[in-house]
Amino acid sequence: MNLLVTGGCGFIGSNFIRQRLSEKSSPLTKLVNLDALTYAGNPANLTDLAGDPRYVFIHGDIGDTALVSQLLAEHAINAVVNFAAESHVDRSIDSPEPFIQTNVVGTLRLLNSARLYWTRLPEPEKNTFRFLHVSTDEVYGTLGPADPAFTEETAFAPNSPYAASKASSDHLVRSFQHTYHFPTLTTNCSNNYGPFHFPEKLIPLVILNALEGKPLPVYGDGRQIRDWLYVEDHAAAIWLVLQKGRVGETYNVGGLNEKPNIEIVQTICALLDQKSPRADGKAYDAQITYVADRPGHDRRYAIDCAKLQRELNWAPRESFATGIAKTVEWYLKNRPWAADITAKKYSRERLGTNV
Repeated sequence: MNLLVTGGCGFIGSNFIRQRLSEKSSPLTKLVNLDALTYAGNPANLTDLAGDPRYVFIHGDIGDTALVSQLLAEHAINAVVNFAAESHVDRSIDSPEPFIQTNVVGTLRLLNSARLYWTRLPEPEKNTFRFLHVSTDEVYGTLGPADPAFTEETAFAPNSPYAASKASSDHLVRSFQHTYHFPTLTTNCSNNYGPFHFPEKLIPLVILNALEGKPLPVYGDGRQIRDWLYVEDHAAAIWLVLQKGRVGETYNVGGLNEKPNIEIVQTICALLDQKSPRADGKAYDAQITYVADRPGHDRRYAIDCAKLQRELNWAPRESFATGIAKTVEWYLKNRPWAADITAKKYSRERLGTNV
């Protein structure tokens, strides 16, 4: 298989690429990573793959139809996995337009290029070609405390510009399958966490701020609930859907770990108390600071991934306890990686908590 991955220098994309190329029985002959290297795209996430002859990095935009068409043909691509997206809710509230440009217009242009390439393939390759679009549970809106979890049949009700842009891209993917019979697949995931997570998101932000003696910002009362999915479990699910999922279907991917934000912060503080105690002997939770809530902040997300479990026999390997312990340990061992991002990519004052 020759695979085109878009947005592969981001958090989830880089974990997916590393997992695929480190698998001993991998069927990949070539993996082409197309990334525009916006603020969240970091080539350092994949420096260890520089010597792998199967890995090709291309600096470019999914909206560049000429470039995408060239890559598809030149590398005889058999499948596309689209991670490329603007994904930070706070940034979408400040400025929605970049989210529309990347997540809607960019996805449309990528779909157009891939469909035209697909129409020209000989029959065997045409029948096995796949386009997998990676999306989010935020397209479904918010849940009440007693509401059942989101299923693939839940109506879309996006509540932020980011969620609206992703919902739009999901609709475009669906329309290409229905109208053109283009072989698409879509995954909608819950909140990811793990290695290489960009430091403006809640879990890495709390870890790094704690170690630097800074406040640990918690929106509102901290009781917003999210379902937490370890990134390597998500990467494995995407690969499984790409290989065995039914064309035209959507698969929800969840971690089966619903937790309020304040509990996440407290758990991280407790782990840091054990693994890297403060010099003054105080507990890290003394740094917790409640801040004004985000406008339109969704109260609860929860994913029902029974379809993925039933049809493809998938289940997350990590519990939240094991996944968060691995994550904290990774950040403790890789502080230069995070320091480089915060020094080069953006001002630390802009950090938010995207949950």
